[in-house]
Order: sequence, then structure tokens, then C-alpha cells
Amino acid sequence: MAFKGEDHLDSLSFPVQRMHLIQVDSVQRWMEDLKLMTDCECMCILQSKPISIEKDEQNELVLSSQYSTCDNLQLLLKRAWIISTELTRIAQKLEKNRWQRVHSMTVRVNCHVHSMINEYNTFTRSSSEEMHKLEKLLIDKCSEFTAFTERCLQTEDEEILKSMKSCVNETLTTVAQYFGQLIELVLAQEAQNLLRQIELSGSLYVMESAIGSLFSLAQEGAHLCRIIAKEGGVVALFKICRQDCFRCLYPQTLRTLASICCVEEGMHQLEKVDGILCLADILTDTSHSEATHAEAAAVIAQITSPHLTFTQHLSSFLENMEEIVTALVKLCQEASSGEVFLLASAALANITFFDTMACEILLQLNAMKILLAACSDKRIVDTPYSRDQVVTILANMSVLDQCASEIIQGNGVQLLMEMLFEKSSSGNPAEAAACERVQQKSAVTLARLSRDPEVAEAAVKLSCIPRLIKLCRSPTERNNSDSVLVACLAALRRLAVMSPDGLEDSDFQQLVKPRLVDSFLLCTNMEESFV
Repeated sequence: MAFKGEDHLDSLSFPVQRMHLIQVDSVQRWMEDLKLMTDCECMCILQSKPISIEKDEQNELVLSSQYSTCDNLQLLLKRAWIISTELTRIAQKLEKNRWQRVHSMTVRVNCHVHSMINEYNTFTRSSSEEMHKLEKLLIDKCSEFTAFTERCLQTEDEEILKSMKSCVNETLTTVAQYFGQLIELVLAQEAQNLLRQIELSGSLYVMESAIGSLFSLAQEGAHLCRIIAKEGGVVALFKICRQDCFRCLYPQTLRTLASICCVEEGMHQLEKVDGILCLADILTDTSHSEATHAEAAAVIAQITSPHLTFTQHLSSFLENMEEIVTALVKLCQEASSGEVFLLASAALANITFFDTMACEILLQLNAMKILLAACSDKRIVDTPYSRDQVVTILANMSVLDQCASEIIQGNGVQLLMEMLFEKSSSGNPAEAAACERVQQKSAVTLARLSRDPEVAEAAVKLSCIPRLIKLCRSPTERNNSDSVLVACLAALRRLAVMSPDGLEDSDFQQLVKPRLVDSFLLCTNMEESFV
């Protein structure tokens, strides 16, 4: 009887273009579904939607459908996500011996698995023998799982239930294992199909559509990126970027490459096909559009990210670094929008972490002057994210002695002072975090540059000391950030050495004279508690 509900689920699934996860009460869901149902046996669906007063019933995951063209791959991923989530919840209910809930959720998973397999077989062109075998194993195991949990409902003997629980757990593990293997196989096959379209189709329209689908897949997370890379996605995309006849596809292709190269498998493939050289050629070719240059900069930013631990093998990057850095500085200087500047400056910021020689190249290219000038143009440097990239470059360049004079000439101390006031206007957590980074790095840059008396004098004249004291003493000014506090204490101590008269005695005694860790603890305990 449970599978009669499957037709109901399918009738709502196929016309879906965008599918959203919603939270509804089970009775409310049934009543809403009833309007669209013509099945005279629709009452049977209540078997898989029990009326319950348990709290988690409010969080039941269902698919909301809108009647329009269906994106089959997204449908598959949504369905897979729901099954995975339900399996996790079954394990949680099983731990608490909620047998009624375990059984009803098992029935629901059974329906979702059947629907997913039916949906996929409807739109797929071909399925391998291995896939059919896995589908049968999964369906059989799901049926066994449902029957098993139903038997558990028919006994109230605690000892019998206890002995059956280990078998249910084992069956659940097997279901999850078969499901994982099937999804892995399906996604690998879909990646292969898309890559086949890219490599064999002579149609720009078909290639563009396939690249778009590949990009959407890559957005689903690192696991999907690994699958695409293993199936040869990076190789196929760089092949496009080496053919002039496909120039109109370069921006989209490079954007997809940036997504895939967030994983180690993607990076290895990039190295194998001399991807760095290809990116350098694109960046230095003035005949390419700004959009193409910007997307190439995004790939550079991705593969040089300081958060990645697998960049050591990019030996070819060092060979092309000077021309890449030169092209990125030019892109920053000529950027027509904030987005282009952000991508180019992010790549430069990451490169300054990647190799210290980059800072010397930037100095020779007058990059500091260009970046400081860009910051005065609110149309180009228009967000905390852009200022974060600029101040990162300044902080990393400030280790060089020659930077002090560049900062003075470009009115850089004034900019650093302004960055100490960086505040989020929207309250968005990501933006607030970017503002914290701007405050922290501007303080770090001031601390490093203030070893030069001329910079320290300029900072004192611009009232940097009172602002640093305020950031130290007021947690709200620094968004309760400890990293900002440490950086401000370090900058304050450096400026106090150069200009001791700028501090009141209480500030000196609390913020400068003690060990840095003691001043830190003092400042972190300054916020009054009203609990």
C-alpha cells in the first residue's frame, strides 16, 4: 500500500523547474495535496504521513513543486538530498526507540527512492548494467527495511525489540551504502554525458548549455567538483580555452574552472594540462574582453587561495608569476566595475601569500599607488570585500622597507586610518566578517609601517592613537573581534614608542606597559554584563 503514494509524489515532481524544501505539518500537507489529486485511493497516502504530535513532525522535508519545465539534474540532487537527510533522521529516531516514527520515515524513504530511480530512468539516455544492478539492490533492500520496521511495530517485547534493533541498524547502513554508491555512479555518468557534449558537439549552443550544466553541478559542493575533475572536466574546459573559435565561451568556461579547482583533483588536472600557462596567455592577451580577463583572474584567485593546503605542486606558477602579476595590476588599474576590481585584487592578494617575490614585483610595478588611487574611487572599491583585498596586499607589502615612502606619497596612512572605522551597514554576517578583517589588517599594516618614523608621525597627526584605544576598549567598535584587538594593541604599542606623549597615563598603564596577553585579557573583560 505504501507505494500507491509514489504515484502521487511523481505527479507533483515531473513538472518542477525550481524545487524548494518547505516545512509543513503532515495534515496540512495532505490537505494541500488533496486539491491536486484525482486518485480515488488517495487516503492510502496517510500511511506514509502519520498524524503525530512529535516536535520534529513540523520539520518534515517535502518537495514543493511549481508547474513549469523541470531541471532534471537539479531534481535528482534535491531528491537525493532529501533521502540522505531522512536516512540520518531515521538513525536518530532509532537511537531513541521511536519505532512508529522509524517505520513511517522508512516508508517515506522507500517512496522517495522509487521516485528518484523512476525519474532518473525517464530522462537519462542510457544506464549501465552496473547502475541497474545497484538500483535493484537498493530497491530490494529498501523493501526489506520497510518490512523489517513494520514487524518491529507488531511487538512490544523490549528484549525482542532490542535484539531486532541491531539488525535494523545493519539494514539502514546497507541502504545508505547502496544509495551512496548509486548516487556516485549517476553523477559520474551525468558528468561524462556533459563532457561528451562539450568535446564532440560542434554547436556553440549545445556547448554553452553543457558548460552551464557543469557549472551548476560544481556549485553543489566539493564532492561534485571531485567527480567532474576525475571524469576529465578540467582537461575538456582548458581545451576550449585554447581554441580561438570558442572565445565567446571563455568567460563561462573559466568561471566553471574556478569552481572545479577548489579541490585537489582539479588542481592536479590543471597542472597536468599546463593550465597556468594557458591562464597567463589569456591574461596577457589584450585582444580578450575584460570579462574574460576577470574570469581568468578568478581562477588565479582560486588556485592561489591561502586556505588551500595543496598548492605546493604549482611549480609552473612561479615561472609565469611576473607576467601574471603584471596583467592583474593592469586589470586593477583599468577595471570598469567593482566586480572586476574585486576579482583582480583578490588574485593579487592571494599571490602575495603564495610567494614573497610577488611583493617585490608589485613594488616595481607601482602597484601600491594604483591600489591607493582605486580606493578613492567609490565606484570601483565599493564594498568591504574589495577593501579587504587591498589592505591584505598593503599588509603583505609592508614588510618591505621601501613601502613606507610609497605609503606616504599615496596618502596611504589616511586610508589605513579610514579603514579602522570600517563598519557593516547591512548587518550581514559575511560583510561584518569582512569589516573585521579590514580593521585587523589595517592595524597590522600600521604596526609594520610605523617602524619608519615618518609613517609613525603621520599616523599620530591623523589621530590614529585615539582610534586604536577606542577599538581596544570598546568591544562593539571591533564587533567583539579578538583578532582586531590583538592587532590594535600591537599597533598602539608601536606608535607609543614613537610618540609616548600621545597616550594618557591610564591608557599607557593598561594597554602598553603590561605584557600583551595581560592587556588582551583586560580588554576582553571590559564589556559589562547585565545577566
